[in-house]
Amino acid sequence: MSIGWTLHGDGTRIAPGEVVSPGERLSWPRTVGIGLQHVVAMFGATFLVPVITQFPPSTTLFFSAIGTVAFLLITRNRLPSYLGSSFAFLAPILAATASGGPSVAVGGILVVGVLLAAVGALVHFAGARWIDVLMPPVVTGVIVALIGLNLAPVAYENFGTSPVTALVTLVAIILISVFFRGMLGRLAILLGVVVGYLFAVLRGEVDFTDVGRAAWFGLPEFTAPSFDPAVLGLFVPVVLVLVAENVGHVKSVAAMTGQDLDGAMGRALFADGVATTLAGVGGGSGTTTYAENIGVMAATRVYSTAAYWVAAAGALVLSMSPKFGALINTIPAGVLGGVTTLLYGMIGILGARIWVQNKVDFSDPVNLTTAAVPLVIGIANYTWVAGDLVFGGIALGTAAALLIFHGMRATSRWRGTSQEPASPASVPAVSAIDK
Repeated sequence: MSIGWTLHGDGTRIAPGEVVSPGERLSWPRTVGIGLQHVVAMFGATFLVPVITQFPPSTTLFFSAIGTVAFLLITRNRLPSYLGSSFAFLAPILAATASGGPSVAVGGILVVGVLLAAVGALVHFAGARWIDVLMPPVVTGVIVALIGLNLAPVAYENFGTSPVTALVTLVAIILISVFFRGMLGRLAILLGVVVGYLFAVLRGEVDFTDVGRAAWFGLPEFTAPSFDPAVLGLFVPVVLVLVAENVGHVKSVAAMTGQDLDGAMGRALFADGVATTLAGVGGGSGTTTYAENIGVMAATRVYSTAAYWVAAAGALVLSMSPKFGALINTIPAGVLGGVTTLLYGMIGILGARIWVQNKVDFSDPVNLTTAAVPLVIGIANYTWVAGDLVFGGIALGTAAALLIFHGMRATSRWRGTSQEPASPASVPAVSAIDK
């Protein structure tokens, strides 16, 4: 493993059509700027989960930083990612807390982490080829799109709390991205949030009362886990969602960078499992590879892991300041609504990009149905309640994509109605990008 990076060009410019790969970096001032943009991108959603579940926000931020470092180390610095709070944990945490308290919920998070790490180890040692068979491009494209589009109602809800502020934030990001060249243009998301926040302050939408009461420095509040078999079953389905999110993340980064990262799939799953386990040990929210940061990479074309080391360091330092945590909590929903409208949409488009670059044939009813049904399930957030278990849009959409594709493909082959090419090449989902 190498922690060093080579300088991309002169470190100041990215030529049209080029990207800054994971093993490269821009100049350090620019890398720090991109890293801080990643911190801002993940902050809103990462803090939202502990706010809803009443977990300490600083603790969640602390473990997201530690988890990101673990992820970068385990994936050998090849896979850019920030590990933030997973929304898949919301329902089981709330249910477990209501029945047994926060420590029982933390125990459930720990169990999910251990199971996910086991899945990652299996993928790593058994190889990732079976994932290509299980999840061909049409399926991986659906999974990537679901991760972003399933969150659309969250963006809409935040947007609706203050449409004017949200619109100012969104327009500011759009204008900055095209009005400025170079670094300012690539920091459009960060600068747009600042513009939206200042606008919200002028409108009286920001309450600084809790900021004044908070201490400047202090360690996060840790909670030891406990285990209740009666509620552990609530957390097991989350493993499926995290597998889908991590696979989607690896495929997204591969599509954006043109690199074959299937070999890192097992390490990514194992690393997120380790990060979630660490969070469960100390009382943080469960982690996942973060959709918001995929959007930032798509916008900046900078995939350098150096930026994520900066983001992790920044988050770790900020987790030690309760006052800063309180300040971040003052970001109004309207600002979050503006920025997530853009970021979540970008993630959805990345799913479509996988289809385009792998030339998925949608005249084939198998491919068409595989994409159509899960997208509606994910966007509408279909929910299935089985006793105490709750399956949401991402989990159901992922399951639907797998069952529909393999079920229809097997049936069409049996009946002789398959529209597959006569001699399928069995090409990995991202290999076409390399040509």
